[in-house]
Amino acid sequence: MSSTAGGETTQTGATSPAGRMGFKAGMVVQELGWDSDTDDALRIAIEDVLDADMVDGDYGNVVDAVVLWWREEDGDLVDGLVDAITDLVGGGVIWLLTPKVGRPNAVAAADIAEAAPIAGLSQTTTATVSKDWAASCLVAPKTVD
Repeated sequence: MSSTAGGETTQTGATSPAGRMGFKAGMVVQELGWDSDTDDALRIAIEDVLDADMVDGDYGNVVDAVVLWWREEDGDLVDGLVDAITDLVGGGVIWLLTPKVGRPNAVAAADIAEAAPIAGLSQTTTATVSKDWAASCLVAPKTVD
């Protein structure tokens, strides 16, 4: 059996890419950096799991997670990450999606490892979620209530 659209585990133990990224129904996820080269199948899978559309940069409210599409040509990664934190809830995650190594505008893993702590984020994991895009999970510090 294969994974379901909602990311639930099936008899084979597989999950959808959106499920591996930890998305669940009811979460508010902000998408930044969308362009014509992004993976529409992954975007649809995420929205299917959320049972809602991802919100854009104009949302103006707190979000549970951010999907940030980033390419080498997009400029300074630290600036992009700092901008992505703006609406992110304390302890929320940023899924940084970059073109895989060998593809145009790929971002070096060392650049991500250097930029994340400067932006106040911790890199926790990577995931295979797309044929052309690599995913790195960056976590924001938890806020103290």
